[in-house]
Amino acid sequence: MVLRAWATDRRAPVERVAAALERLSTAPVGTSADLCEEEWIALLGADGDLLDELCAHADAARRAVTDPEALTYVVNRNLDTAVAASLTAEPSLEDLVVEAHELGATEICMQGPLPADAPAEGYLNLIERITAAAPVHLHAYRPPEIRDAAARLGIDVEEFLRRARGAGLGSVPGTAAQILDDEVRAVLAPSGADHARDRWIEVITAAHEAGLFSTATVLYGHVETPGHVLAHLRTLCGIQSRTGGFSELILMPMVADNTPPHLRSAAEAIASRRETRAIHAVARLVTLGRFDHIQVAWTKLDADVVDEVLRGGVDDIGGMLLDGTIMPSAGPEAGRLLDADTLAGFAERAGRTPVQRTTAYRQPGGRPIPHRAGR
Repeated sequence: MVLRAWATDRRAPVERVAAALERLSTAPVGTSADLCEEEWIALLGADGDLLDELCAHADAARRAVTDPEALTYVVNRNLDTAVAASLTAEPSLEDLVVEAHELGATEICMQGPLPADAPAEGYLNLIERITAAAPVHLHAYRPPEIRDAAARLGIDVEEFLRRARGAGLGSVPGTAAQILDDEVRAVLAPSGADHARDRWIEVITAAHEAGLFSTATVLYGHVETPGHVLAHLRTLCGIQSRTGGFSELILMPMVADNTPPHLRSAAEAIASRRETRAIHAVARLVTLGRFDHIQVAWTKLDADVVDEVLRGGVDDIGGMLLDGTIMPSAGPEAGRLLDADTLAGFAERAGRTPVQRTTAYRQPGGRPIPHRAGR
C-alpha cells in the first residue's frame, strides 16, 4: 500500500461515497453494517452533504449504543513519569496526588519513560507511591514503558504486568499504537527504534490477560492512507473480540506537539476538518458491537471541530486534566484545562448533559452509567 504525502486530504469520488451510504442505510441502526473494504474506504473520503449524512448515521449509532443524552467525562490529572519520579521533596509526588483527589480527580494518568539511570524498580515504586497516597485509579504506562520496565527488572512483560497490578496499577493507556502497520510505523519511528506493530499488540494483549483494561487509539493525519486506517480499526476490533479489554477508542490527529523531531520539517500540514469528521464517524460505525465508547481528543482539536465530532458519533470528551496549584507544569498537557463552563458549553451545543464517569465508565461511587449495549 503506497503511503500518502504528509497529511494530504484524500476525498473519494462522489458516486462511490453515495453508493456506500446507500448500503450503510440498509443496516439496522446500532448494528454493524456489512460493508466491504472499498466501501469503508470511500466513506473515509466523504465530503459535503454526503459527509453530513455519514456523520448523521454515526450519531444515530451513538444514540443506539450509549446514553443518548450524556456527554461523559473523567476528572483526572496527567503526570509525566520522569517528572513524577523526580518529586521527592516538597512538592512531593504524593502532594500532587492528594491535591488532585481533593479537587475531585478520580484518575491519575502517567505516561513516558523513566531516565536510563533510574532504579530497576522505578516503575513499580511509582505505582506504589501514587496508589498509597490517595484512593485514585492509576492509568499508567504505554506499551513501550511496560517493555522497558520488564527489561530493567530482567523479567518478561507478563510478570511485570502481574507485579504492576499487584502494586495497584488499574489500567494501561493504549497510546503509542500510532497506525498498526510496519511500513507506516517505520516512517514515524526515529532511526534504529523498534517500530514493529506486533510489539504493541503483544503488550496490550498481555495487559488484558493480566486483568488490566486499556484504551485503544488511532493516530491519524500523517502518512497513513484510508486503507491503513481501516486495517488498524479491524485489528483493534480483533483484539477486542479476543480479550474484551478495551474501555474506549480515542482518535488523535498528529499535531506539532506530537510530531517526532525527525519529521517536523516534513510535517507542514495537519489533518483537515473533513478528514477528522469522517474518521470519527467511520470509527463509530466500523467498531459497532466491539467499542461502546468513542472519545474525542479535545486537547488536539479546535473547539468548533470538537463540536462537530460530538454530533458525529462521539460520546465521550475524555479528561478535564486538572492542573491544581502545587505544580501545574507536572503534566504533559499542562495548561490544557477543560473547566466546567467549557465542558457545559460543549454539552449544550451537542444537545447533551455532562455526566462524570470513572476510568472504567462507571459513575463515581461505583454505579454503572446507563447505556444500551454492554460488552
